[in-house]
Amino acid sequence: MTLDDLLNKTCLIGLTYIAVNGDVLKQTQLAGTVVKIDEEEGLSVELMKIKGQKPQAEGEKPAIFHLPPLLEAWFVATPGHYKNEEHKVDIIDPDYFVTWDIVKKKDDTEEGVNEWWEWHPRLSSPSVN
Repeated sequence: MTLDDLLNKTCLIGLTYIAVNGDVLKQTQLAGTVVKIDEEEGLSVELMKIKGQKPQAEGEKPAIFHLPPLLEAWFVATPGHYKNEEHKVDIIDPDYFVTWDIVKKKDDTEEGVNEWWEWHPRLSSPSVN
């Protein structure tokens, strides 16, 4: 598999945010379609519209989430209906599962001010219940 193979593929993204001390700060899920690939800038994923969300205004761009350009975090998804009410994810038969740990590297700043985060791909296929 190459990065180019991911273009126009759907994915279910699992993110775990981890504090400097190793505690899990939060976990979230997103779903979308890879719409752009850049070997330096990363992958741009157009997020799926959330059910019940107001329609996109004319000229308004869809939400884009950026992922690092590393294949290690990508796993072929098991077919199925994946729904997570808390994160408003509802996707049927995604092409891939994508999992990342995002680790805070600096603990002495106010939230949102010069925070440093490091992305680490999960290297084992996620288990799905």
